[in-house]
Amino acid sequence: MSSFQPAVSIVVPVRNEADNIAPLIAEIGAALDGRWDYEIIYVNDGSTDPTGERLSALMKQRSNLRQLRHARSAGQSAAVRSGVRAARGEIVATLDGDGQNNPAFLPDLIAALDRGGARVGLAAGQRIGRKDTGFKKLQSRVANGVRSRILHDGTRDTGCGLKAFRREVFLMMPYFDGLHRFLPALMRREGYEIAYVDVIDRPRHAGVSNYGFFDRLWIGIMDLAGVWWLIRRKKPTPDVTEVTPS
Repeated sequence: MSSFQPAVSIVVPVRNEADNIAPLIAEIGAALDGRWDYEIIYVNDGSTDPTGERLSALMKQRSNLRQLRHARSAGQSAAVRSGVRAARGEIVATLDGDGQNNPAFLPDLIAALDRGGARVGLAAGQRIGRKDTGFKKLQSRVANGVRSRILHDGTRDTGCGLKAFRREVFLMMPYFDGLHRFLPALMRREGYEIAYVDVIDRPRHAGVSNYGFFDRLWIGIMDLAGVWWLIRRKKPTPDVTEVTPS
């Protein structure tokens, strides 16, 4: 294992995004070079296109680039969790691998987390100027509205992949498929505050989305019910005093 100890780990979950690999890595470098010691962890979630080969070629040029591979696709939440578990940095930032999340906003997210200190558990990107289709924007607006009414998480956009958090705090969260969409609510459940950063959305570089509406609808409803139950069942942490012999 490398002895390199980065301050920040950038985790990028991808599935079949071969043509987006090189442009996005170049943009991450442009955003972070000279600011922090960092590593880039791509989690290849069972890709069947040349994603793995493109990453392997670039790893020969970049010593701070790592690739984790899922033998079969396990979903975005599992890919993010694999990346966070393997991360060497105390701070982890995530972004989607399709190019819609602009890496230029990574320094703002990391800085917002730093400024907030221990009380802030998450810096979350909030998209403006969305470049999705009208139908996708509508479904996102409906989903965010329903989630906000039920969970009262104070967040207008949980679907943005641009996020920054402390690794140890993320790993404290209860894990389930879909976790990445409920991070603000779960962070608040643990008593942490959220910092918000407006980010400008853009079209994907190449390819097509790997995620559809109807294949996530019912799963999302069940996840929402589960997170609501977790929040309702949360009890205040009791004050604990160690008793020593007198």
